[in-house]
Amino acid sequence: MQQPDITGKSWAMVATLGLVWGGTFLVTELALALMTPFWIAAARIGFAAVLTTAIWQLRGGRLFLGPQADWPNLVVIGLLSTAVPFMLLAWGQQYVTAGFAGVSMAAVGLIVLPLAHVLVPGERITLRRLLGFLIGFCGVLVLIGPDAFASSGSQVEIWGRLACVGAASCYAMSSVLMRRLPAIDPLGLSAITLLIGAVFVLGLALAVEGRPASPGGYGFLLLAFLGLVPTAAANMLRISVIRSAGPVFMSLTNYQVPLWSVLLGVILLGEPVHASLLVAMVLILCGVAISQFGALKRLFSRRSA
Repeated sequence: MQQPDITGKSWAMVATLGLVWGGTFLVTELALALMTPFWIAAARIGFAAVLTTAIWQLRGGRLFLGPQADWPNLVVIGLLSTAVPFMLLAWGQQYVTAGFAGVSMAAVGLIVLPLAHVLVPGERITLRRLLGFLIGFCGVLVLIGPDAFASSGSQVEIWGRLACVGAASCYAMSSVLMRRLPAIDPLGLSAITLLIGAVFVLGLALAVEGRPASPGGYGFLLLAFLGLVPTAAANMLRISVIRSAGPVFMSLTNYQVPLWSVLLGVILLGEPVHASLLVAMVLILCGVAISQFGALKRLFSRRSA
């Protein structure tokens, strides 16, 4: 396994993922008015799986690039990277505040740190890295405000919160396991994990919510967009970042997502700008800079050379 290689391309991909996933909340809200949560997840993964598999097959259909294959881990990654967290979030968000769901996703970075420290060479916990991630997490808390840990009043809220934290843990574990895979084609990895997730989530959606109602032409376009951009394209970017720059670097995306969500609300919906947004931006950017000081230093050294 090679050491993490964080380049300018890595930074661009992480920033793109933050923007794309931050904007997904707006589209998902529109889709929820037309379809049930599990079927939205099923359609999203299904669209992405079909598209990615078609492109993969057109490019030769390669998967493992050497004699070593790790199918058991590949199946686990397929479940933990899409299907299981999508299901947990869809169920959990019925019983918790949106603020708590955002905080639980931001916690992915803090969950990744100890896992990567033990399981991934070159991803050791350092005081500076831990401090940076904690500062970034505080930035997310400031951004979300009092709703971060406010109660929804639901009698099963504790289970909803556990489901959201479970989803965050799934993302963290799948990132670490993905980094540990032997030599593999990134496009093939994206296709196989989406196919595994699609089979699981389609069966569960049918069992829990029954046959879906027709979303209509407008709903179909929303679901196609969710499958194409924040799932298929973003999944390929996520895999590229994890395989090259490592799971800890990839987890920086989770601090950006709530920030972009609020910024897009300001830009596209005309929502007011609060002082907490500016404070949160400073904290998150400082946290990223501190935790990735070495990578930033190497990046600027390469450019000046």
